[in-house]
Amino acid sequence: MCRHLAWLGRPRSLAALVLEPPSSLLVQSYAPRRQRYGTVNADGWGVGFYAPGRPGPARWRSARPLWGDPSFASVAPVLESGCVVAAVRSATVGMPLEESAAAPFTDGRVLLSHNGRVDRSVLPPVRDAESTVDSALLAALVFDRGLDALAATVAEVGAADPAARLNLLAADGTRLLATTWGDTLSVLVTAEGTALASEPWDDDPAWRDVPDRSLVEVTPDGLTLTPIGEPPA
Repeated sequence: MCRHLAWLGRPRSLAALVLEPPSSLLVQSYAPRRQRYGTVNADGWGVGFYAPGRPGPARWRSARPLWGDPSFASVAPVLESGCVVAAVRSATVGMPLEESAAAPFTDGRVLLSHNGRVDRSVLPPVRDAESTVDSALLAALVFDRGLDALAATVAEVGAADPAARLNLLAADGTRLLATTWGDTLSVLVTAEGTALASEPWDDDPAWRDVPDRSLVEVTPDGLTLTPIGEPPA
């Protein structure tokens, strides 16, 4: 349904993270290699990043395909950050195509992206969702409950909708959190930092797949992996 990535480490340009790798998020918008649901991600894109001296993240989102935005391509090489969340969107059938439906979503300090789908009827009422799409409602629920409850929230929603796919990526400027629930996620740990991505952006053998139904936490001190419930039979 979507492809997303996050980075925590030494500042890197948005172009180096999103546009330049051989299987970058740009390439994944039209030729993903591991996508299980859908074939292209042309229904919007977004990048959120943290900058020194700014209390919350900055965002750049669009309802257009990433490959069709030359303005971002011209500016991305000169924008750098040590904490980034980015996504390209493949809209669920029946969901609106609008900028506000593109991840990452924010509550003013946290960034969150959702790769997957969920039946909106199982989600509790939420306030201040950025859009009516399932991902925005799920993001608002996570914001209401806090990142420390991320695993519990995913397990609860997954139990209410057994067909849900709930791969989430979140950042608060100092750490990354991610869940795997029904879709792919890979991790790359380097001397410069850690990347989490729906699929690897290159063929570096250091990429590792994260098991399904896991919670990943990345901090400057390292990475931890915790199971979320039992894997599906």
